[in-house]
Amino acid sequence: MKNENVNPSQLPVKERIIKAIHEILPSARQTAIWVIKITCIVSTLIFLLRYFNILPYISEALQPVMNFMGLPGEASLAYVAGYFVNIYSTIAAAETLNLSARSVTILAVLVMCSHNMIVETAVQKKIGSSALRIVLIRTLSGVVLAFLLNMILPQQQENTQQIVQVANPPFWEMFKEWIFSLLLLCLKMLVLIYLLSIIQQVINEFGIIKKISKVMKWPLKIFGLPEKTSFLWIIANTLGLAYGAAVMFQEKEKGNLTQKQIQLLNSHISISHSNLEDLMLFVSIGGVWWIILITRWVGSIVLVWEERLEFWLRDRYKLQQGK
Repeated sequence: MKNENVNPSQLPVKERIIKAIHEILPSARQTAIWVIKITCIVSTLIFLLRYFNILPYISEALQPVMNFMGLPGEASLAYVAGYFVNIYSTIAAAETLNLSARSVTILAVLVMCSHNMIVETAVQKKIGSSALRIVLIRTLSGVVLAFLLNMILPQQQENTQQIVQVANPPFWEMFKEWIFSLLLLCLKMLVLIYLLSIIQQVINEFGIIKKISKVMKWPLKIFGLPEKTSFLWIIANTLGLAYGAAVMFQEKEKGNLTQKQIQLLNSHISISHSNLEDLMLFVSIGGVWWIILITRWVGSIVLVWEERLEFWLRDRYKLQQGK
């Protein structure tokens, strides 16, 4: 009979890994089900908007906003597609426009701050952030940063092409394509959420997260983030907001992060996330990667330190009220 009082750190490595996986599976399952449910609901809504050809009307109304940020009016469809759907939709629309490297870079910053808005806002709200605040932060940050880039970057000659609206294919053809892409997306999310949850639990079991925190200490100080958020920061900045927030929710449930720490990280990743695949997609159509990356990092630094100032003022006010 095994000694029940044995220190967990003294167990064999294999047993510790199995124990860590067993502990995290229920939480990972709940998180995965919730994220996939939200994704399916939003995806259905977007499918209907596409089928009834409503998105072009929204993009047409945004043409003056595009000009304000130095983008041709035709880029509005690419922005709207990314705002409500994802980066792939933006890339598909932008590729038809023959945009200059300058315009692709500005569009990339705009969309990477505010893509997949409905799903990602729902995920961030789940971990305690205000949905209205997140939508405003991400939308306005994208517009402000894009406007500043328009002021800074040298002008380039545009040679855009008008997007020609074509009739939608038959309903069942669109439906089959949509269902197939949705199933693939859900499978990808299911695998990644389980995988990330297990990895986090295992490396936490062996104290690796503490080592990562020490390495990331000074970069995170610049960003205004606590050391404890290092692993979650890496996930969000490499794989994306939804996956980072899903694991963040589990950390909150276990009591490993305070609400203030979650709020700070949530603000940062709201405009700086998915800095691998999504960034490379824009680079593939002419975007300048280091401008896209640094612009959003600078924006996130300003945003987080502004929120830290809010916390400080709020705490100071409470102290004064308590006297």
